[in-house]
Amino acid sequence: MPLAQTVIVVCIVVLTAALVSTLFALKRLAFRAESVLHLVEREIRPLASQVEGLAREVRELSHHANEEIARVGVVIRRLEDISERASKLMVALGGLTRAGQIVGVAAGLKKGVDVFVKRLRSTS
Repeated sequence: MPLAQTVIVVCIVVLTAALVSTLFALKRLAFRAESVLHLVEREIRPLASQVEGLAREVRELSHHANEEIARVGVVIRRLEDISERASKLMVALGGLTRAGQIVGVAAGLKKGVDVFVKRLRSTS
């Protein structure tokens, strides 16, 4: 049995050595991770403030853009009203023009009839 005990003791020593080296590797990894996290934290703080500033600027720009879009909407509505009124005015002027043409034709016919009647009387 001493051979079996020796094998077991050797296995325990080898496992303990492997476990100790693994623990040391984990300790080194933890220290490296901590230093990397400190570097990242130092880099992230200014970036976070810059991102916050950019977000504020984007909010301001979108607010300004919304105000401008509202103003453009008002201008477009006013232009629609003006074009509608101009269209009605054009229709009214077109009606007046036709009425003026009809009055002119009627005046011309009256003058023509008057001249015809005058000549007819002068020849009779």
